[in-house]
Amino acid sequence: MATTIPWERVRQGASKLTTPLLPDDYLRLLNPLWSSRELRGRIEKVIPETEDAATLVIRPGWGWHYDHRPGQYVGIGVQVEGRFQWRSYSVSSPPERSRGTISITVRAMPEGKLSSHLVSGLEPGTIVRLALPEGDFVLPDPPPQQMLFLVGGSGVTPVMAMLRTLDRRGSMPDVVMHYSSPTEDRMIFREELDELEQKHDGLTVHRLHTDTDGMLEMSDLDNICPDWRERETYACGPGPMLDAITEHFKEQDLEEKLHLERFSLELGGEGGEGGTITFQNSGKTVEADGATTVLEAGEEAGIGMPYGCRMGICHTCTLTLIKGKVRDLRNGDEYGSPNEPVQTCVTAAVGECTLDI
Repeated sequence: MATTIPWERVRQGASKLTTPLLPDDYLRLLNPLWSSRELRGRIEKVIPETEDAATLVIRPGWGWHYDHRPGQYVGIGVQVEGRFQWRSYSVSSPPERSRGTISITVRAMPEGKLSSHLVSGLEPGTIVRLALPEGDFVLPDPPPQQMLFLVGGSGVTPVMAMLRTLDRRGSMPDVVMHYSSPTEDRMIFREELDELEQKHDGLTVHRLHTDTDGMLEMSDLDNICPDWRERETYACGPGPMLDAITEHFKEQDLEEKLHLERFSLELGGEGGEGGTITFQNSGKTVEADGATTVLEAGEEAGIGMPYGCRMGICHTCTLTLIKGKVRDLRNGDEYGSPNEPVQTCVTAAVGECTLDI
């Protein structure tokens, strides 16, 4: 009979034998994915999709949860020029039922150092840092009987995870998809979408090449999908496109049927009150308003503030709040316990506060 090895018990026992080093320090010599201090992954493949986009197949290591929902995103941290840079990308692969890999699909942006590095600078075997799946832009279970996807550019990636999941289940409902891209060549997954459309009678894909055909107009929805008002709609793409869709659904009093995914972090929570921030070890004090993060205030004061993603994902920016109170700009949560760790990239001062740096 096979015996299951109680790894956590082994690790706890080993820690007594390996002091002052930790078991992780030895395990990493055997396998760089074995670490309980941080989530890691190894790049297995880099698959070109277009001239400026690629799919990264990643094998997560110890501590990964294999139950992401189709449409969610993950954080990925990659060392560039000696510093870890973090970004969030939608998982384009369907959930795995057993230990396996995940995929993210990245488009290199002209101003994006990390995205360009991910597309053209990563080699198979590279070890990256990961953050667990998050996000509410997901495929419901069971899915709606009628769905409309409105996507633009790399906004196709979370929707692709949904379509791949429906395809794997063999239960494609009535789905209409409108996909905007500058040109046909820049359409990510275009060949796979062709195959899925031929395979499933319930899937209809409309393609718009914006360089020659212009942008999607909301008035075109009646022609693209005459019954769009009756469908659950999922939209992901550039900000102006999502703004137009949001306004149109609001005018039609259909906001409850619209589900959006925006790639940029929106600090939409209630701001702080602002106040005096003291950086104890640096001996510096700065006045900050309620919309300025603690990280930004420290940088303005000339302090070498730690940071990574600047999006509240990687926790690299975390400092100890010695006293006072800060507010999370994403959701309005407040933190004010003595010696409490806080993420400076997403918090603002509420009155006077002191941090350990």
